[in-house]
Amino acid sequence: MAVRLPQVAVAARPGQFVHVRCGAGLWPLLRRPFSLFAVDREAGEIRLVYQVKGTGTLALTKKQPGEELDVMGPLGLGFPLEPGLRKIWLVGGGVGMAPLYFLAREAAASGLTCDVFLGAVTAAGLLHQELWRGVAARLELATEDGTAGHKGVVTDLVETVLRGNRPAAIYACGPLGMSRRLAVMAAAAGVTGYASLESRMACGVGACQGCAVRLKDGSYRLVCRDGPVFRLEEVEGEPDGP
Repeated sequence: MAVRLPQVAVAARPGQFVHVRCGAGLWPLLRRPFSLFAVDREAGEIRLVYQVKGTGTLALTKKQPGEELDVMGPLGLGFPLEPGLRKIWLVGGGVGMAPLYFLAREAAASGLTCDVFLGAVTAAGLLHQELWRGVAARLELATEDGTAGHKGVVTDLVETVLRGNRPAAIYACGPLGMSRRLAVMAAAAGVTGYASLESRMACGVGACQGCAVRLKDGSYRLVCRDGPVFRLEEVEGEPDGP
């Protein structure tokens, strides 16, 4: 979905999100968070990618071209591209791959090399592969049912490649279990990185405190305000495999 929002497009950074009122009136009552898939600053447009999973995304499918959309943003803290990086890995699971495409384009524009690892339940969930091939030096796919690429979860694939290769940093977004396993793997390999954590949220600005997530040190942080991007070293480790 393309939305013309010049002020958001100019200010947006990879990893940030927007909070969208999906329907008309009071239903659904709460806004929904959507990562920024791509930004065209010259055209003043942002692009969102989503899968229909509930009343909010279903309402979005009924929007017509030219219809106004109530959007707050950009919100949250994005992915930092630290000076001196030359090669990074991007690891996305499901619709969590959305903010990584924006990051990949920004990284490529800065001269960085990106190897991309994408995972989904089935091949149909591997979104926009043609776009990824345009920005990735290497594109590796994983599906749990084996319909595309490696059969299994994407972290299994990353673990295998990590044995013989090591990036300067890993950037990830996907289910919390995926990020937790990546945190363990990255620490064991001596690799730093960042993960964008997914969470349901009501306000998007830290007022309701409904998106609290526990970090490795036992503290709780708000995904909407303190994240959604956190250092992998901060993420509480936990395997996501069988």
